[in-house]
Amino acid sequence: MGPGFISPGNARFWGMARLGCSRLVMVHFNDIVAPDALATGLSVNGKKPLFQKIAQLAAAAYGLKADMVSDALSERERLGSTGFGGGIAIPHAKIAGLQKMRAVVVLLRPPLTFDAVDDAPVDVVFALLSPVDSGAEHLKTLARVSRYLREDAHVARLRGAKSAEALHALLAGGEARDAA
Repeated sequence: MGPGFISPGNARFWGMARLGCSRLVMVHFNDIVAPDALATGLSVNGKKPLFQKIAQLAAAAYGLKADMVSDALSERERLGSTGFGGGIAIPHAKIAGLQKMRAVVVLLRPPLTFDAVDDAPVDVVFALLSPVDSGAEHLKTLARVSRYLREDAHVARLRGAKSAEALHALLAGGEARDAA
């Protein structure tokens, strides 16, 4: 196994898709999370204000309509809580007009009551925004995000980020180190 070899396990972790017969395309978190779509130390008093703040970040970073994003996240949340457990939430929605997967990541201080599966308040929020026709890509990315956030070491590093810049560095660079 020479340089550049990618094991099947790492290929699955990195969300690689085979194109044609031999070319692999790798999708990193920094491909879906813009530096302007991150916030730390955010204080909100409910899901609606949280979704509004996520929508404002998405509007600024990706040129989306804030009310459309907030409404889509709220509508999805009405179907059931996206509180993942362990202080983590992964709200997600399909957004009309969105051309590619995008994400907004916020760290809450103090944690927010979120109706999570374990009833723990949430302080790490990884919101996933997908094109309406994303189908399998939406599900695969959602699964990849949840696998990443199941690792206590990843979440501890995210929680330790004191700024949006530090959070972006962890998401952009931490994947490679942790996948090896």
